[in-house]
Amino acid sequence: MVRAADFDLYRPAEEHEMLRESVRALAEAKIAPYAAEVDEAGRFPQEALDALVANDLHAVHVPEEYGGAGADALATVIVIEEVARVCASSSLIPAVNKLGSLPVMLSGSPGLRAKYLAPLAKGDAMFSYCLSEPDAGSDAGGMRTRAVRDGDAYVLNGVKRWITNAGVSEYYTVMAVTDPDKRTRGGISAFVVEKGDEGVSFGAPEKKLGIKGSPTREVYLDNVRVPADRMIGEEGTGFATAMRTLDHTRITIAAQALGIAQGALDYAKGYVRERKQFGKPVGDFQGVQFMLADMAMKLEAARQLTYAAAARSERGDSDLTFFGAAAKCYASDAAMEITTDAVQLLGGYGYTRDYPVERMMRDAKITQIYEGTNQVQRIVMARNLP
Repeated sequence: MVRAADFDLYRPAEEHEMLRESVRALAEAKIAPYAAEVDEAGRFPQEALDALVANDLHAVHVPEEYGGAGADALATVIVIEEVARVCASSSLIPAVNKLGSLPVMLSGSPGLRAKYLAPLAKGDAMFSYCLSEPDAGSDAGGMRTRAVRDGDAYVLNGVKRWITNAGVSEYYTVMAVTDPDKRTRGGISAFVVEKGDEGVSFGAPEKKLGIKGSPTREVYLDNVRVPADRMIGEEGTGFATAMRTLDHTRITIAAQALGIAQGALDYAKGYVRERKQFGKPVGDFQGVQFMLADMAMKLEAARQLTYAAAARSERGDSDLTFFGAAAKCYASDAAMEITTDAVQLLGGYGYTRDYPVERMMRDAKITQIYEGTNQVQRIVMARNLP
């Protein structure tokens, strides 16, 4: 006989809800007050980083053995979601720390994990992920960055583009070609590159539509000599590690999309209750109520899919590739629709920077693009149908 208790998997644990409450309170008190100014000035949200580090929320995914919180995939999703609800740029601190360091966790040697995960857990360093290049975006296998063995080291040369938090992060997971003949079939390797390595430099920050507080820059590798023991896994396994990483971290982009959408819905709900036209609150009109109902419905569907994907990530289920792509694709599409509707509900006010929903709409757009465009996600899903 199936019992009600058997359905607990459809509800986050009490610990997850307590985490949500604490992160929401922190985000509203320490991050939200700076969100508009961070966007306007296009500056890194240092206040957010300080608050997250002080509360051990900047890299909750790091295992306890390295000094981290050892949070599961759903807890990580909740942290990112609640930060993104008030500031999408700030949510990229925990999200990209996971993206950059997960290859080390998945494939790195014990020594490599200890060396780089411990400083990350302490908040002494951030981690970024270097896969894309000027001519290798969706076609990541077309990368040109080379790593050539030279004694007990590899010499890296190339350019990485669209690197989130570049210049702020101390550590970078870099994918490079070690065997041009094999390419994605054993010819790409992964390395940890440090910001202070000789030959590492950065381009000017990109001038972006949204997430303006998170610096996006090119990373230049000019004869960067990396000790061989900084290779992540065996030579030729880098592309496989990169794809495994994205299976897990696309869920964090879904979480970011959820948070942005929730912030927009919350603000729009409050606005239509207060704004009066024709002698009554705008929220009393049926057309507006239908819009809000659709927004909430899409958001909840996206949340359930994202949480289900997070559970699969934690278990390492065989259908994770499909669910990770589906969560990222659906949640980001929903976020774009919800934030656009939020702007519409505020009317002319929604179109001004005096109100946060236009920022949320601009921020939502990137969730449909990075870590694989939603067109690529649909290809991934089609190839991995459950």
